[in-house]
Parts: sequence; structure tokens; C-alpha cells
Amino acid sequence: MRLRNVKNAKSIIEECEYVVKWSSETLKGNWESIFGNSNPIHLEIGMGKGKFIHEMAKNNPNINFIGVEKYESVLVRAVEKVNKDPLPNLRLLCVDALNLPDIFNHEIDCIYLNFSDPWPKTRHAKRRLTSPIFLDIYENIFVDEIMGGEKRIIQKTDNLILFASSLKNLNNYGYTFDDVSLDLASTEIPNVETEYETKFKKQGIKINYLNASKK
Repeated sequence: MRLRNVKNAKSIIEECEYVVKWSSETLKGNWESIFGNSNPIHLEIGMGKGKFIHEMAKNNPNINFIGVEKYESVLVRAVEKVNKDPLPNLRLLCVDALNLPDIFNHEIDCIYLNFSDPWPKTRHAKRRLTSPIFLDIYENIFVDEIMGGEKRIIQKTDNLILFASSLKNLNNYGYTFDDVSLDLASTEIPNVETEYETKFKKQGIKINYLNASKK
């Protein structure tokens, strides 16, 4: 994906009250107070322009949503959506996913991975967001089993190499699959589309989908 510079992106992001400025001292273990409730927290890693996470938050007011994006030039587009239609159960973060254990202390109930970078070359496999490196990270941010938590990862991708790798890694890590599809549009699975997904569907590209859980 080619990133385009957006004029004043940094200031637009900094001025948005729904973008959380992070440090382990202020965020880790404090998300209930940030949202002002103890509702479940769902996290989208790599939210892009924010269409999916914004619509999910609007449709599910009893769930708190956090959208994570690494690049300011992409995050600013999600900020523009939130500024036009702010939602009390939605927050945004500009952060690398490798830093998530510094931000959450067993507070996440569900993770969405929508059209993540597939890193198709074998030598780059560890960078995929369902590699063992990242599955280890997610273990540290998911709600503890002792607290009644169930780890859940939901993925959509057009890339079969990434999808096959995800199925293998999640299975090896102890996840079970509640739903798997090689053509999401042909199913009755409830679905909120991302910007990429809408574009791919118009091109006739099939979307791979999995919903995996682990006690």
C-alpha cells in the first residue's frame, strides 16, 4: 500500500479527543476508566480508514471498540470519520502492534484482522499478524481465562497464502474454528465491510474468513 502524506495529519490527530495518546503508565490496566464502563473491548489491528470499526461501534453500543493503526497518514482518515460522527464507545490508537502488551493488561475480548499485509514471502512469515510472534502478544492482552475470558480472533483477507498460514498457526496454538469460509459473500455470516472489501467485491475477488476462539 502506498502511503500518501496528508497535510496537517499530525495536528489533526493530536486535536482529536478520541485518539488516545498512549503510554504504559496511563493506559495499561485503565481502559475501564477511559471508556467509563466495564463493557467488553474489541480491537481492530490495522484499521485503515476506519469504516469497519466505526460502523461496528455504531451497531454495537454495548461493546467498546479500539482501532489501531501504525501510520499517521492512514489514521488521519479514520479521525476524519470520528470527528464527523463521534461515538462514545470508540477510541483510536496510533501504535505498532508489537507494542500492544505495553498498552493492555488482559483487557481485550476480541481481535479483528481485516486485510492485513500478507507478507507472502516465506522469509517474512514472522511479520504476519497471525504468526506465533503475534499470537504470543495476543495472549498477553486477551482477558484472562480465570476471569471468564474467551480469546477470539476474526480475520478477513483476500490472500490465500496468509489465510492458509493463519489456519495452521491458530490451530497449532490451540484455537478452534467456529466459522471458516473461502467466499464470505456466499454465506449468511453477519458482516460489516471494510473499504478494501467493498472494492474487492466489485472486482469479483472472493474474501476468506475465519472466526477462531480459544478458552
